Amino acid sequence: VEDQRARWERKRSRTAKELLETEYKYLEQLDLVLTYFVTILKAKGTLKPAVLETIFGPLESLYSASHVLSLHLEKGNLGPGLEIFCQSLDLYGHYAENLERANKTLKEQVRKNKSFRKFKKLQETRPQFQGRELEDLLPLPLQRLHQYKHFFRDLLENTSPDTANYQKLARTVKSVCEVSHWVQDIFDKRENSLQLLRIQKLLKGQKTQVLTPGRWYIREGWLSVVPSKGEEVKRRMFFLFSDILIAAKPCHPLHLLNSNKLSCQAVYPLDQCSVDKVFGHTWSQGGLLSLSFPHKTLLLMSSNQQEINDWYRGLTAAVR
Repeated sequence: VEDQRARWERKRSRTAKELLETEYKYLEQLDLVLTYFVTILKAKGTLKPAVLETIFGPLESLYSASHVLSLHLEKGNLGPGLEIFCQSLDLYGHYAENLERANKTLKEQVRKNKSFRKFKKLQETRPQFQGRELEDLLPLPLQRLHQYKHFFRDLLENTSPDTANYQKLARTVKSVCEVSHWVQDIFDKRENSLQLLRIQKLLKGQKTQVLTPGRWYIREGWLSVVPSKGEEVKRRMFFLFSDILIAAKPCHPLHLLNSNKLSCQAVYPLDQCSVDKVFGHTWSQGGLLSLSFPHKTLLLMSSNQQEINDWYRGLTAAVR
């Protein structure tokens, strides 16, 4: 037991030391943004207060929270430091929610505001920035949140459950994980929206509405459609979403406007669909999937075994 406690203590000390060292580095990087951008821009009035707020969000508050945490870590007051730090964790979620808007506004100001463009370029050439641009530094808080999760988990794993700090650490890990899920959810929704928009632009015309609230993109790819009668097999591009499957074919290569687009051939709702593997349980042979709808059966084929397995998993998950 004594040996185990000693091992825990050594690992815990190492993690606490690394946490503090990386916290100093993180604060140093945030300080660059606050000193060379936020403070000077506020004084000069180069950007309107609302624009400044949109680009940098709660960065000053995040810096203050981390600064207080570092002071507690320096003194070895982990428990009280974490309790205070947990009160500001929501700032990371709000920062993530604002980041897309922040990047968009920053691009806009660089394009339209000549004095800001010159100022930004000048600040970024300072040796302290080491060739980094403002765009590289703005995502830092969210990268740091990810690191906190691992540091606090390591500290918890190497803390004896009967010590005073154990419960505080457990609460901190729970809070950091909750905020991390919140941030990940924001990024997942953003990525999903970009995928839906990309496919909407890829399809000719506006007849097929891809951009629908609550719809999630799953996968896409070329599959062969096996006809029920003696016609030849047709290659089609399929897009799988959480509620529908879209089949499309390329537009004519000589079409003036749509040569690089796809024409939607069919939209299959998945709410009354059942999926079966007809064959394809052996490697190298590929496979065939049978999709049964109330008034149609669709046979989809691929010579790639892995691909057919991935489609089967994706389709069954969407149908379920």
